[in-house]
Amino acid sequence: VDAPRGISLQNGAVPGERGKQDKSIKRGNWGNQIEFVLTSVGYAVGLGNVWRFPYLCYRNGGGAFMFPYFIMLVFCGIPLFFMELSFGQFASQGCLGVWRVSPMFKGVGYGMMVVSTYIGIYYNVVICIAFYYFFVSMTRVLPWTFCSNSWNTRDCVGVLDRNLSSHAALNLTHLLNTTQKRTSPSEEYWRRYVLNLSDDIGNLGEVRLPLLGCLSVSWVVVFLCLIKGVKSSGKVVYFTATFPYVVLTILFVRGITLDGALTGIMYYLTPQWDKILDAKVWGDAASQIFYSLGCAWGGLITMASYNKFHNNCYRDSIIISITNCATSVYAGFVIFSILGFMANHLGVDVSKVADHGPGLAFVAYPEALTLLPVSPLWSILFFFMLILLGLGTQFCLLETLVTAIVDEVGNEWIIRRKTFVTLGVAIAGFLLGVPLTTQAGIYWLLLMDNYAASFSLVVISCIMCVAIMYIYGHRNYFKDIEMMLGFPPPLFFQICWRFISPAIIFFILVFTVIQYRPISYNDYIYPTWAISIGFLMALSSVICIPIYAIYKVCRSEGDTLLERLKNATKASKDWGPALAEHRSGRYAPPFSPSTESHLEVQPLQPEKDRSEVAAASPVHGSNGSAHSQDSRL
Repeated sequence: VDAPRGISLQNGAVPGERGKQDKSIKRGNWGNQIEFVLTSVGYAVGLGNVWRFPYLCYRNGGGAFMFPYFIMLVFCGIPLFFMELSFGQFASQGCLGVWRVSPMFKGVGYGMMVVSTYIGIYYNVVICIAFYYFFVSMTRVLPWTFCSNSWNTRDCVGVLDRNLSSHAALNLTHLLNTTQKRTSPSEEYWRRYVLNLSDDIGNLGEVRLPLLGCLSVSWVVVFLCLIKGVKSSGKVVYFTATFPYVVLTILFVRGITLDGALTGIMYYLTPQWDKILDAKVWGDAASQIFYSLGCAWGGLITMASYNKFHNNCYRDSIIISITNCATSVYAGFVIFSILGFMANHLGVDVSKVADHGPGLAFVAYPEALTLLPVSPLWSILFFFMLILLGLGTQFCLLETLVTAIVDEVGNEWIIRRKTFVTLGVAIAGFLLGVPLTTQAGIYWLLLMDNYAASFSLVVISCIMCVAIMYIYGHRNYFKDIEMMLGFPPPLFFQICWRFISPAIIFFILVFTVIQYRPISYNDYIYPTWAISIGFLMALSSVICIPIYAIYKVCRSEGDTLLERLKNATKASKDWGPALAEHRSGRYAPPFSPSTESHLEVQPLQPEKDRSEVAAASPVHGSNGSAHSQDSRL
């Protein structure tokens, strides 16, 4: 029913416009707004929230780190998140199609695709290792509990080992507090059994068949959840995005009841205010916000492109960003309560057992779980949580690539066969991930993690800000948002987008360069050739931007270079809202026989005749040009 006159309409909805008009039959939409929010939360909240943030927090001054962390969230995280959501939602296009706004910068979209490809390859390998630990935890005694296994060495000292003599038990604290070589059962299980780690990144060795099997399980799960695009993944996220919070809460309640838990939590939270003046702390805070929210991966643009045109993405961006950061803080309590218990049991400082990355997820935390009664149950819960956290991000990474390919080709043939595109991308991702399941796989995984998605993301995000705010024009973009939401972006966001956020992104880039250290894994130092490959991976996404810009300038019309540049950066004619009923104001196409033949509109009600459709067309908006739609006029 049309809204009565005089009543304000939410989210910029147009008077006389029915909800059905806001849907795209061709591309599809989220079933409802909760699906989008849950998917975005699942995308933003990933493994880094559990295995990176708590470690960064305690290393950078505990509670004092929260101050720069939330400052960076307000001035960089939320504004960038809102920009990417509004960008994708306005055009209803993936990370390539949105660059009709300024075609010369389409290389930014290709860069996002390259980054998402790299991350998608190694991220699913991490998920497959979590699957492996999940399966082997289904036993009465966890296999990394004692030192009596065939893969253990004489240096192994287990906290529960039956063979520990009283003398050895008394010496355990001394061993842990000195530089003597002591390895835990969980570390030897990880290095010598699960990975069967080789001595060099170039020595691939054999493929670890259990990991290969788990990798195939991971990709099959991801494919099945995306088999119908956002229609199927939108239903799956009701479980994958919410259940990790149930597990976190269970582990938190169990953790805080243990002896020493308070010590671990205090170690995590106690503020060291002198560190606030350290530039490294601010750099770490900015980097963590930037990488944690998934900015510049292309996933946010892709997920938002399936929103209805008038959805309030401003509200969503604030909800999702704050949820992501609150999850990081909450996960810190879960991690450090258990680590505090373990440190108390061993009689050592918490810093001796604290770790991050794979070392926390697959060595330190599993070892701490062996100290709990019914340890397999807690292990199953923990690794199931890691699997769900990883899958939430992996869904969006795969959908980003598939949507970009389908939108770019854009014809009916490929849209009808989107499932086969998803299958093809999944198979390619599986095959490219096979080398990471070899004996040297962890070396390659960490190389990709450190280089493929580090400073290149910062460069991509900075160029995106400049292209939208200064090339397309901030006034144009603010009008677009007003047309979409019914109100312009708040003044705070306008200032952040134009000045503060690009400055912070530039600061992160400088900080990343200054703080650069060649990668290492425990005692292994990567050779120069491997680091060179890492830099090439980082460069491969950034190089897309100048290459495509040069190509576009060369193909543009104009007699002089300046004319060609102007034409290459000017918004294309089909930039604007995807559905014809939203294209009003300067986006309204001139209605003539020549445009009538290719303009498509979304029917209000297919059974109504053409005159009724014309009578119900919207009369609100401020922006314009033409784009193919879902049904012929």
